[in-house]
Amino acid sequence: VQLQASGGGLVQPGGSLRLSCAASENIFSFIYMGWYRQVPGKQRELVSTITSGGSTNYADSVKGRFTISRDNARVYLQMNSLKPEDTAVYYCRGGRSYGSYWGQGTQVTVSS
Repeated sequence: VQLQASGGGLVQPGGSLRLSCAASENIFSFIYMGWYRQVPGKQRELVSTITSGGSTNYADSVKGRFTISRDNARVYLQMNSLKPEDTAVYYCRGGRSYGSYWGQGTQVTVSS
């Protein structure tokens, strides 16, 4: 299984980005798909998840600003009203009953 994240970049505070994670297998074959982020020196943290049934979960810090969605091949993270503290490497993750898979990260930098 391969997961490929893309869509990161440099954006000004208040701006928007849309991250995409392409999977080599049908997205609905995963129990859940998620986005996580990590800054240097800190642990990787959950941003948002979506289950195969469509239930979503968000970190308190991104509620109301980020939206997770999916189609058969990709999972997306629409990020609006970005703040400098959203700067991180963002990773996608796909969960199965026996474990999970991680994609490579995509850098998001929010700076003026």
